Parts: sequence; structure tokens; C-alpha cells
Amino acid sequence: MDVRRGTSKSLKPSPTEQPPIPPESTTSAKASDALPLPLYLTNAIFFTLFFSVAYYLLLRWRDKIRNSIPLHIVTFSELAAILSLIASFIYLLGFFGIDFVQSFIVRASNEAWDLDVDDGDVVDDHRHRLLTCSPSIADRLIPAVSSDEDEEIVDLVIRGRIPSYALEEKLGDCKRAVRIRREALQRITGRSLQGLPLDGFDYNSILKQCCEMPVGYVQIPVGIAGPLLLDGFEYTVPMATTEGCLVASTNRGFKGIYASGGATSTILRDGMTRAPVVRFPSASRACHLKFFIEDPSNFQTLAHEFNKSSNFARLQGVQCSVAGKNLYMRFSCSTGDAMGMNMVSKGVENVLKYIQRDYPDMDVIGISGNLCSDKKPAAVNWIEGRGKSVVCEAIIKEEVLKKVFRTNVATLVELNMLKNLAGSAVAGALGGFNAHASNIVSAIFIATGQDPAQNVESSHCITMMEAVNDGQDLHISVTMPSIEVGTVGGGTQLASQSACLNLLGVKGASKVLPGSNSRLLATIVAGSVLAGELSLMAAIASGQLVKSHMKYNRSSKDVCKVAS
Repeated sequence: MDVRRGTSKSLKPSPTEQPPIPPESTTSAKASDALPLPLYLTNAIFFTLFFSVAYYLLLRWRDKIRNSIPLHIVTFSELAAILSLIASFIYLLGFFGIDFVQSFIVRASNEAWDLDVDDGDVVDDHRHRLLTCSPSIADRLIPAVSSDEDEEIVDLVIRGRIPSYALEEKLGDCKRAVRIRREALQRITGRSLQGLPLDGFDYNSILKQCCEMPVGYVQIPVGIAGPLLLDGFEYTVPMATTEGCLVASTNRGFKGIYASGGATSTILRDGMTRAPVVRFPSASRACHLKFFIEDPSNFQTLAHEFNKSSNFARLQGVQCSVAGKNLYMRFSCSTGDAMGMNMVSKGVENVLKYIQRDYPDMDVIGISGNLCSDKKPAAVNWIEGRGKSVVCEAIIKEEVLKKVFRTNVATLVELNMLKNLAGSAVAGALGGFNAHASNIVSAIFIATGQDPAQNVESSHCITMMEAVNDGQDLHISVTMPSIEVGTVGGGTQLASQSACLNLLGVKGASKVLPGSNSRLLATIVAGSVLAGELSLMAAIASGQLVKSHMKYNRSSKDVCKVAS
């Protein structure tokens, strides 16, 4: 249930923000504190009492049977023994029986939680057992908000009476849930989270969207580089990074490009892919479906089924590959301003259901068969492209190379050939014929709310340099076949990332031309990579790389003193 729709009266969120949970030394009173003896002695007494009176009653009943005395006739000592047996049984059942029953509930709760996890995500079993239990008790035990009661809830989470993952739903207050989960985690692990910020973040914005079981957020500084003069327009580019020199180096690249008249970009392709894998009883049946799908006369029918899934998803084509009895179908579609993975996946499901009517012997093994290929280096993305395929170029004047970059055309051309082309070939690189494209891609991805894991294929890039205008000027280009970006959905909706998108003028979906914002963002990424490649290659050519990193990427502060 979405907590933003409201909760039961006993679980109403507090109208005011609660103070932090008190330290461990201020725990609330427990029922066991009222016992006159330590808990282990009390348990020992009741164990002894239970088995002693049980043995006494069995002996008495044996004598009655031997002497033909009715069992319902009891003496005072027998009555006292029966009452003691009942009392000790109730105590032992209450102390051990409930936990035994709850162990089965915990297992069911864990299985339900694991089923809710998206494809590719993994839940740590040890941590999960520590922090989860049946929510049935929580409904009765979570009280109104107060620091003392927060302390009680922390204790319940630690003891497994309240599942940590359900705190937001039970409390109706995301920030309070994060505070309680955080304190429980510190006590369970015995390790402090001091330094991991809690305040200053809207946890409601990530509920059921971006992150589960949050305990805080990580701070990454955002620097700006620019202006980038691209296709006649200027852009100030936000970059989130902890690597010194990266923003400064990219900014130097922007300066050189600007002084030379700017860069130009072209979108070659725009289509997100998803490739399910299906299996047939025979290879001939798999080939039969391949021919059916690749027949141009059937494309409109498949597109009609696919396009039902979204107002923006439009099927562009399907490529099939056969491996024995298995068929891999790589669907490609436009996705508007969204990155589009969920969009294309829903369309693929529609097509598979349609195909299965005529191919009932088709067994769908998985919605993704890795021919997509997502979040991993793959030749299919390098050759066919995925997301936005972009080429960006600029001509850098000779005087700019000397003044800004302290190098010359011939040196850069030779270095690019030996490093980015020949060196990468010797290394067996796949899509890595560049100096450091992933540096810039990652920094912009994190700043603008993209999926950082897709940096893997989005950083596929080949950097080319050659002398032009009788060897006086440098032509530099980057070709990036699989930049996977979006301006709506996922992390783009968070406040910080949304602000960075707004800085670039690509926030949200384009109301004029669907998909134009995400395509513009892809060209900005490529233009920034162009600047980063130019600056780094010039630094290596002029021998400035080590010196600049020692200046900007090395701290002279005493880290121990700063941390304390």
C-alpha cells in the first residue's frame, strides 16, 4: 500500500519532524526488567518446575491405576501440582512458542520480499534475516511518534518483530523510517554511520521508485565546465565527480573548442533495444519463427502489438539470431524522452504473447537474453548501436593548440594513432578506442540522474584525429554508438538531478518534439567527451598529465584530522 494515500489511525505520521533516536544507553524499559530474578534463572526455575510436577503427576496416576482409584479424585497436593504444571506450561509456551511460530512467518516474509526484487538485484541474506520479520505484529506495536517510542521501534526492528523494509509503509513518514532503520543498523553491526548524511534529502521522492531501505545519501560534488559551443548553442555542463582535474581538464577542452568556432554533432540512430530468448522443440521451429519475424510483410502486425504498450514506444525493427533450438530477438524502438528500458520491455511482452498464439510450442526463457545488450560491453552495441548513436567533431586551430594546449597537430595525431587506436587494439579493447570517455560520461550521468551502470556501453567511443588545412589545423571527432540517456523517469526526477538537467535546458519531456530533449542531452555528452579527449591527449603529449594531477588531484590535508 502506498503510504502517501494514508494509514490507519494507530499509524498516523507525525505532523512535526522527530528528533534523532536517543543513543543506545537510553533504552526503554522491558517486561523482563520487572522480574525479581535474572531471566536465565527464571527460565531454569520454570523448566525444573514443569518437568518435576509432570513426573510427580505421572507417578500418582500410575499408583491410582494400580489401586483402581478414579483419576478424577485428586488430593490437595495433586491439585497444586496440576496448577503448577499449567502455569509453567503457559510461561514456557509464551517465552519459546511464539518465537518458534514466528520463525515460519519470517521465512514467508523473506520469500515475499525476495519476489518483489527487480531482475538483477540481490538481497544480502544475512542482513535480510537480521532486519526482517512478520509485519503482523507491527500493526499492533507501532505507536504514535515520540523519541521514546522511536527507541522502542528500533528495539523491535533489532529483535526482528518489525521488518526494516516495511518501516515507510508502517510509519507513514519516510524520513522517520530512515532514521529508525539507520539506528537499528548501527546497533546490529556495531559500526557507526557518522558522516553519512541523513538530513537535507526528500526521502518521499525515492519511495518505490529509486532506492529501497535507505539509510542516508552520499554526497558527490558537482562542478561546472563550459561554455560548450555545440551546433551554434552554448551549454554549461554539470559534472558530478570526486576525481580532481576532470572538470578543469574538460573545461580546458571547452575553451579550445570555443576558440576554434565550436563543435558540430549528428544523431545517427535513436533506438533502445531489448532481446528476449525463446526455446523451441527443434532448431527448425526456431528458424521458422525467425523467418516469420524478419518477413517485411509481418512487420506492421508486430509493430501494432508492440506499440500498444505506450504512447511513445514505436517499433523500429527486429533482428534475430539462432543458437540451436534457441532464438534471440533483438527489438529496437524509439522511446521519446525516456531512456526506455521499461517501455521496450512492455512492448516485447505484448509481441511475445501475440506470437505464442501461433507458436504454442514456444517457451519464453527470459525477457532479456543478453543480446540487448544492457550494462555490459558487447560487440552488438558497438556495431549496431543502442540508445543514441552520435558523432561529434571539431576543427581546432593551430594557434589554439599552441596557446591553450601547449602542443601541436603532428604530436597529437601520432599520439592518437599509437595510444587510442594501436594501443587499444593491442589490449583487445571492445569499444574502448579512446583516452577516457567513461570519465566524462560517468560524471554527467551521475549529475543528471542517468543509470550509472549504463556507463559501460554508453562510453563506447572511438576518437579520431588527423591534420587538415595543409597540416595547420587538427580535425578531431568522437563516434559514440550507444549513449543511453533520458530526461524523464528514474533518477531524473530527483531535485538535484532535475536542477542539472534544467541547467542544460533539457529538463523533462519535450512538449514540442517528443524525444528531442534526450537526443540533445546525448549530443551534449558527446561534445563533452570530445573536449575531454582533446584536453587529456594534449596533456599527455605535452607532458603535463602527472604535474596537473599532483597539483589538483592530491590533497595536502591531514585526512585523519579532517575526519575527526
